[in-house]
Amino acid sequence: MRPVRTAARSMLAAIFVVQGWAAFRDPEKLAERARPVTDRMEPTIKALHPSLPTDAETLVRVNGAAQMAGGILLATGHAARPAALLLAGSLVPTTLAGHPYWSVEDPRERATQRIHFLKNIGLVGGLLLAALDHEGRPDLRWRAGHAAKRTLRRAKRRLRDSSPTPLRHR
Repeated sequence: MRPVRTAARSMLAAIFVVQGWAAFRDPEKLAERARPVTDRMEPTIKALHPSLPTDAETLVRVNGAAQMAGGILLATGHAARPAALLLAGSLVPTTLAGHPYWSVEDPRERATQRIHFLKNIGLVGGLLLAALDHEGRPDLRWRAGHAAKRTLRRAKRRLRDSSPTPLRHR
C-alpha cells in the first residue's frame, strides 16, 4: 500500500507546490482578489501581534509559501499529517478569496466559480483524510486502549494464579 499512498500524496500535493510557487513569486496578480478577505482578517492579525503584516500582497505571499512548503512535505511524506493540516488551513482563505461564486452575477461565471469552490472543498476533504492517515498503523487511542486491556487481562491472570487453591474434599 505504500506506493499507492506515496503516489496519492504526490498527486494531492502537486497543485499546492505549483500554485504556491506562483503566489509566492508574483503575489500582485492575486492580491486584488484576496483583498476583501485580507481586509476582514486584519483585526484578527493585529490582535495576534501588532507588528504582523496585514497587506494583501504579503499575506498572499505567505500563504503561497505555506502551500509550497506544505505541498513539498506532503509529497515527500515528511511530516505529512501536519503538512496536510497546514494545506487545509491555507486553502480556506484561498477558496473564499478566489472563488466567491455567491457574489458573481453572470450565470456562466457563477457556475464556473461554484465548480472551483467545490473542487477546493473536495481538496480540503482529501487533505483531512491525509491528515488522519496512520499508514495502516493503529492510532494512539487504539494502542492505549489495547495496552490497558492487555494489562487488565494480565493482572486478572496473575491474581487468579497467585490465589490459594481451595481444598478438595475426597
